[in-house]
Amino acid sequence: MRTKSSTSTSSELSVHRAPVSRTAQVVGLAFLVVGVLGFVPGVTTDYGSLAGAGHHSTAMLLGVFQVSVLHNLLHLALGALGLLVARQATAAKAYLVVGGIAYLGLWVYGLATADDSAANFVPLNTADDWLHLVLGLGMVTLGLVMPRRYTRETAQARHGSTAGGDIQ
Repeated sequence: MRTKSSTSTSSELSVHRAPVSRTAQVVGLAFLVVGVLGFVPGVTTDYGSLAGAGHHSTAMLLGVFQVSVLHNLLHLALGALGLLVARQATAAKAYLVVGGIAYLGLWVYGLATADDSAANFVPLNTADDWLHLVLGLGMVTLGLVMPRRYTRETAQARHGSTAGGDIQ
């Protein structure tokens, strides 16, 4: 069986990217999109009240999720990190699992912190809290169940029974 050499083109490598890496890439891209949309008037309602940080920001992404400049920048940073770590399966898995655990911690923090408290510096509202639960559970689950290697079985599941001839 042939293996990919270090001189493989990036397009060849991306075709055979591990499923966990692809997943981290998609999650990272989603966070980037959300981070950008948080700065778009209209998509973010009450945009004029977008604060740097804190619960005084009444700007709402999609009219539902309370955001601030800090909140949007955190989404952008998490998205960029996801794209960066997607290059290596082990790092992609860690990004999903650790990021998911962090979101679960943020869910608990949001539940324990009053919406109008100075401790609500991100800011977070009830919709954010429950979204963080879903994100946390989803990221941890994906990090644990997505394969770290692109195998013949994953190639065949994705491309049919003739795929995966040169995959380890």
